[in-house]
Amino acid sequence: MKTWRSLSLRVKLTVLYVGLLVLILLALGVTLYLDNQRFLLHSLATRVRAQAKPVIERHLFSPPPAPPLLGGDKPASPPLDIKRVAPLLARDLTSRDTGALVLDAEGKVLARGKRLPEEPEPPPPLAAYYRRALQGHKEVQYTTWFQGSHLLVILIPLETAPGSGRIVGVVQLSCPLSQIDRILFRQRLVLMVGIGVAALVGTLLGLLITGSTLKGLPRMVATCQAISQGDLSRRVGLSRRGDEIGRLSRAFDQMAERIQASFRAQKRLLANAAHELRTPLTALRGSLEVLLRGVQDDPAAAARLIQGMYRDSQRLSQLCERLLEISRLDAAANLDKRPLALAEFFTELLPQLRLLSRGQEVVLERGPETEILADRDLLTQVILNLFDNAAKYTPPRGEIRLGWREVPAGVELWVADQGPGIPSGELPRLFEPFVRGKTRAGEGAGLGLALVKAIVSAHGGRVSVQRPSGGGCIFSVILPLRGPAGQS
Repeated sequence: MKTWRSLSLRVKLTVLYVGLLVLILLALGVTLYLDNQRFLLHSLATRVRAQAKPVIERHLFSPPPAPPLLGGDKPASPPLDIKRVAPLLARDLTSRDTGALVLDAEGKVLARGKRLPEEPEPPPPLAAYYRRALQGHKEVQYTTWFQGSHLLVILIPLETAPGSGRIVGVVQLSCPLSQIDRILFRQRLVLMVGIGVAALVGTLLGLLITGSTLKGLPRMVATCQAISQGDLSRRVGLSRRGDEIGRLSRAFDQMAERIQASFRAQKRLLANAAHELRTPLTALRGSLEVLLRGVQDDPAAAARLIQGMYRDSQRLSQLCERLLEISRLDAAANLDKRPLALAEFFTELLPQLRLLSRGQEVVLERGPETEILADRDLLTQVILNLFDNAAKYTPPRGEIRLGWREVPAGVELWVADQGPGIPSGELPRLFEPFVRGKTRAGEGAGLGLALVKAIVSAHGGRVSVQRPSGGGCIFSVILPLRGPAGQS
């Protein structure tokens, strides 16, 4: 037997939707049913009281005249005798659909109105209700079952005079509720059938709607399982849908693309690192083999071998240091971020850049007075790496321009050269470790731009390269004014 947790999301949503629908319809139906029941009972009770009022007034407040007194004096009205008028009152209040009882002030039955077989038998009085009527309550009524019939019982207090407040008895009137019960039964039947039909239609529509809405989830589950098993090329492919499932599918496919690109970059990094490390290691091994074979008799040859081994070891050390710097900067944990005025920063850096140039003219295009939050040493390394890269490929009499400007996303630092440019096919991998463009092949291991990207990413920014129509390249670094989100 399936438990609630093992049910599918489609079934759970349908059950929740139909359950809420049934509860709402049930609450509305019960409220309307009870209101209708109260209205019908109140209407019947009002009608019965209205019919009984003139009869009660005629018997209680219009007694037969007394014989005239000697001397022509006006006779006094005789006092109300409830026992005398009770039989007549009960008889006149009884009809084919109404039974009547007359009770005295102690609750004793004084008279019953039933005379004919077709007239209803009044139910026995209930003390809890007629006591309230004897206390002066004029709206006492209740329903009861008697001899298989459902009855409405109405109690009317009897006063000695209108508005006197002196209660001498109670009239109990009872009438059948068969007609009202038939109306309420039909209403209950309509309510139950309506709720059942609504639940059935709601279930079918709920299953249909949730099924079509959640149709892509099994496909996403299958794609996740395939990716977890190593098939990084699998995609959900529901980007045409405009709802939340479609947006989730697009976000998932984008994440899968980045994961696949990351794995490819890692493989390329390992391959390129092995290739870069193999060359100095091969040179070191060759030099050691020559030394082991014995070159002590030739001090000059031994010195050359040792010097070559020293250069190769330095190259290996620099490669390792650069790789360690990139890995440390990925987490942005070693930044010493402080307020930095860009005008002052570039002014102090400009003499050093002119020393690093190779005969090119260095032009600084100043931007507005802007202050950012950054690590001064690391940002200096970014500009130096970009400038060194520009100096390598710009002709000796060329021009290297750099500067800063405000953009909607923050502040843009840029360095422009007049080199041969970069083919569009090399741009996506330009900032990966050990990548050197074919048109820009030169010295170095190809870690400079990778380090620039790591530093910029640690600051919460991004780096990009553009190819102007006039040639050359423009490297842009966009940094937020207050650093990455959550930092200040």
